[in-house]
Amino acid sequence: MKRLGTALAATAIGAFGWAAAAPAQAADEIDFILNWFPGADHAPYFYALDQGWYEDAGLEVDIQTGKGSGASSQSVAAGQSELGVADLPTAMIARSKGGDIKALMAVYANSPQGFYWRKSSGITGPKDFPGRSIGNPPADASRVMWPAFAQAAGIPEDSVKFVNVAPQAKLPTLMSGQVDIISDFYNGHDLKIRELGDDFGYVGWRELGVNPYGNSIIVNAGYLKEHPEAVGKFVAVTQKAFRACADNPAPCIDALLAHASGLDRKAQEDQWNRVIELMTTDATKNIALGYLEPERLKADYALVDTYFDLAEPFDVESFYSNDYLSKDITVPAN
Repeated sequence: MKRLGTALAATAIGAFGWAAAAPAQAADEIDFILNWFPGADHAPYFYALDQGWYEDAGLEVDIQTGKGSGASSQSVAAGQSELGVADLPTAMIARSKGGDIKALMAVYANSPQGFYWRKSSGITGPKDFPGRSIGNPPADASRVMWPAFAQAAGIPEDSVKFVNVAPQAKLPTLMSGQVDIISDFYNGHDLKIRELGDDFGYVGWRELGVNPYGNSIIVNAGYLKEHPEAVGKFVAVTQKAFRACADNPAPCIDALLAHASGLDRKAQEDQWNRVIELMTTDATKNIALGYLEPERLKADYALVDTYFDLAEPFDVESFYSNDYLSKDITVPAN
């Protein structure tokens, strides 16, 4: 398996003892590629690494910075990375193109997609979107899936004008009045609240019933077939880390900041609180943290098949597995 970077070896002794009772043997090397630059939603991976939990499980985990869900899906599909993080609809598209991918754990059990606007523009909600401009990048998923949102909101699909805006320019463009609305992920919700103040307006797609799974942990299916024990250990450690961070975020944010420079602690704390909201559904509270609901996955597949280019159809039941999740670990009830 191709190594993409220098492994980050943890040294602390953690809570897992899979390898302790067995004779010393070489650790399973896992390249784990993120969907983007490290942020609050990635803090549990770094926390588990620094606690030594992956190492104690007999894993040598190398966390790689990503360049979008498309890139991480392609890396896992090609076997360059054994596991990774990707937006689930994006991973489905890669799977339709022959990518050897399987989803194992939902991080964003709720869609992070949303629209933001200034109340002073006269917009009170989606019913006021017709005749307005929406700023976002050309290939942005919210632009591609706009017909689904429009249908759910009860407005015409062709009633808005899309304006090309770079990701980092979304909020400044909105605040300057160059566009009426922007699309963005819920992670940055608190920044919008601070910057817009009393002028803040927002609607989440999930509020209208358009709620596909977001970022999830995916694995190269060939690697899973050959190394099910290593994959099981990785998921077990990671699931435990997410619960630990939900219970006590501070040391997890510490770990994130130790591995990623230039991040503002308060912003990451705010983002982590939003991540917990995105993690939380009845299923993740009552069945297992990260649980992938079969009926929702069927609906997501139908949504992707309608609005994206699926090269070849596939059986969605072959695309995921909940077998590696512990039902003893759930999202906190509150």
